Amino acid sequence: MWDDCKDFDCKDNKCVCKTVRQIAAAQDEVVTPDCDVSCKQSIQNLVSPAVTTGNDTIPFILYCKGTCKPFVGSSVLQATVGQNRVFRCFESPIFRVSKIHKDCCADLELLLPVTQGGSTPGPGGKNVCDYFPGNSIRNLQRTGICIKVDLCDFVGIACLEPVRALPVSDFNVTAAADERKDH
Repeated sequence: MWDDCKDFDCKDNKCVCKTVRQIAAAQDEVVTPDCDVSCKQSIQNLVSPAVTTGNDTIPFILYCKGTCKPFVGSSVLQATVGQNRVFRCFESPIFRVSKIHKDCCADLELLLPVTQGGSTPGPGGKNVCDYFPGNSIRNLQRTGICIKVDLCDFVGIACLEPVRALPVSDFNVTAAADERKDH
């Protein structure tokens, strides 16, 4: 099951597409592990946990072809500041699969790290660890911000352990954007 990547269209990176398909299937349904933290183990933990956890998301990081650097997704949302509508930019290297299409394109939702106090840290930086300052991150916030990507454009994937992401209804666009611009 995990080593057979021949049934998808990507010429070089079929396994990234297949892994994201398996994550999507596990999230929809909400053996001895090879690694303590891996995509295979995260899917196994979400689908059949030893203890019921309420987890609903397998967060993951994608690595770009050529550079092997983490992909940072970004998008712009409108927010209300006073009586004005303004545009706010959000970015994150952490994703939740929302939908995967037959052609190995996927709709990915940006997940923002959330601190112990409930805020989202400022703009990340050049690597994934910049989005996780110190020991202050306690959860991931669903944003409802989705981007469509071609999974064939990625060479690697790293899965985080399953979490119960904070719901989109808890995402305050204006507050999160203000916190991010202050950093």
